[in-house]
Amino acid sequence: MVLYSLVKKEFYQIIRDPSSILIAFILPAILLVIYMYGINLDTTKVSIGVVNEDVQPATQSLVDSFDKSIYIDVCHYEHRQEAYDALRDSYLRGIVVIPMDFGRRLQNGTQGQIQVITDGSESNTANFVYNYTAAIITQWYEARYASNNLEQPLVLENVYWYNAEINSHHSIVPGSLAITMTLIGILLTGLVVAREWERGTMESLLAAGVSPLNLVLGKYIPYYVLGMASLFFNVFLCVVVFAIPFRGSLLSLFFFSTFFLLSCLGVGLLISTKMRSQFLAGEMAFVIGFLPSLLLCGLMFPIQSMPAFFRYLTQIIPARYYVLLLQNEFLVGTGRQLVLENSLYLSVLSLGLFTLVYLCTPKRL
Repeated sequence: MVLYSLVKKEFYQIIRDPSSILIAFILPAILLVIYMYGINLDTTKVSIGVVNEDVQPATQSLVDSFDKSIYIDVCHYEHRQEAYDALRDSYLRGIVVIPMDFGRRLQNGTQGQIQVITDGSESNTANFVYNYTAAIITQWYEARYASNNLEQPLVLENVYWYNAEINSHHSIVPGSLAITMTLIGILLTGLVVAREWERGTMESLLAAGVSPLNLVLGKYIPYYVLGMASLFFNVFLCVVVFAIPFRGSLLSLFFFSTFFLLSCLGVGLLISTKMRSQFLAGEMAFVIGFLPSLLLCGLMFPIQSMPAFFRYLTQIIPARYYVLLLQNEFLVGTGRQLVLENSLYLSVLSLGLFTLVYLCTPKRL
């Protein structure tokens, strides 16, 4: 009866506090829109300058191949210096220079040379520029010159499983649910106990003889329900509104999301228990809980590319495992071994955090 009353009281506070609904539903929807339409890891329409010093028709067909590509935005220059100036001023990310003897060399059977200059200040973009231009030139050469006299005993065919369109949104948007769930679980609960101290209601609860277990469960249960409701609202937006494929099981999603959400609730309540100011609790929840999850979960920055210290640090961050589970659940389907292994870690972590929250909860004034 005491636990029921505490849970009911907490639900009333959630309903009467607009910020809880804002953080649980409105803010995640805004984040999903940003991740869907504002963030794109597919580098398309890279600005490349083309300087064609050869006037032969064969070379002009190569220039036309650059114009037809959907991956680059071509700017034509008559002189190299104009292209160099545009690259220096960051109007271009690369330059392709076709020398005046290029076509003649190919017709004579000698090696033709093309110069590709990239802006190395952005290393990833520089690699894209080189790969795009190399692919266009290779396809053009094979279609025009190599098909008549070059035997091709072996043909390689690239097949992309699970994400045939190579659309980065199909992996980013599901993975971003880990960020929104972290925000809900840590930020909301990071304020609840501190709010009780500021309002003076914590003294009343302790004076009434409420047990620490009932006090902790009274905080866990309402925000767990709110967090799971927010999760399935976001899954609905991903599948129905943003047309992200979902090939897994809702039961499996519910299973491992429960452990992840309980872990986040434990982190938030542990911070809130130690901090008696909502301002300090909010700052600590953001710095300790949200930022590491955002930067070290592997969603935007590959964990394999991180220094050794941060690679080991990611192993204690729940969002790392949740991102992997979400991406597989949406794109690949339910992998039982993957779900069991990662859920086991999350369950142990959530149980450990629950124990810490229980031990740190004040028992008397």
